[in-house]
Parts: sequence; structure tokens; C-alpha cells
Amino acid sequence: MEISATVKSSRLGHAVSVRTGENTQELAVPAKPTGQGSAVNGGEFLLLALATCYCNDLYREAARLEIPVDGVEVEATATFPGVGLAASDIRYRVSVSSPAPPSVVAELIRRTDAVAEVHNTIRSGVPVVLASA
Repeated sequence: MEISATVKSSRLGHAVSVRTGENTQELAVPAKPTGQGSAVNGGEFLLLALATCYCNDLYREAARLEIPVDGVEVEATATFPGVGLAASDIRYRVSVSSPAPPSVVAELIRRTDAVAEVHNTIRSGVPVVLASA
């Protein structure tokens, strides 16, 4: 399955879309006040990707393991030390509301961490390639 994200930005407009397979969705992402670029930066989107991936995967794993979950909160953080420098100290924390015993929820959290695809992509250090236009 191929997943993509597209940003089209100019003084005439700002459009953001994501696609998984054949399913495309437009996202409401405002432009910077200057009209050049997104008001939400790439680091914020990267951390949103981590939080979203983990949240979705936790619900997926809970359903697979038949563990009831009433709610999930995920916060991802990182430090970006300067222009052109990679993020460091990437961390996330999760809170799960569930009637299941705490030990079951703790195991669900650990299992989800092991299978979260975006997390595993970053952990593996996959190369990012600039494709020729």
C-alpha cells in the first residue's frame, strides 16, 4: 500500500492532501500569514504522525486482542536543535482509559509500541531520497 502527502502552496492558495492507496483526503491546514508555506511546520506534523500512528495502532491491537478501550491520549515530543539538524530526544507518552486490568493495559501499550509502523520507520533510519522532477 502506498501512502503519500502533498502540499501545494503559492500566493494564490494553499492545499494539503493525503492519500492511502486510492483514498485521497483534503486536510484543513492554514497557510502562513505571508501565504508562503504551511502555518503548521514539518516537525509538528512529524510528531502528529507519531501520535496518530500510535493511537490508531493501539485501537487496532486492542480490537485484535479483545481489550476494551474507552479512550487514548498520546503526546509526542522532540527537540530540534537548529536549521538542517535532525530531531533528537524523540519521546512519546500514552494514557489509555480502559476497564481492563492495569497489567493488561500495560502489555497492550508495550505490544503497540513494538508494531507502530511510523515509530519503526524512524527507529530503522530509512533513507529519504530526493526524486528527480
